[in-house]
Amino acid sequence: SKENIQTIFETFRQVEKSISRKYGGLGLGLSICKKLVNIMNGKIWVESEIGKGSSFYFSIPKNDKSDK
Repeated sequence: SKENIQTIFETFRQVEKSISRKYGGLGLGLSICKKLVNIMNGKIWVESEIGKGSSFYFSIPKNDKSDK
């Protein structure tokens, strides 16, 4: 849900808190992605619809210095 979008990018956080949840994990993947994208001055976001799925996006500015 829209209320949980920021939660999924936090370290060691997951939306589903049940012990018997269907999918495991520690809640690190998206927080690591967010930190890496932020280091590169980019942004990361998600578009999600309950019952349909989620799409994750990121953008990173081009660094012209790397072309030289």
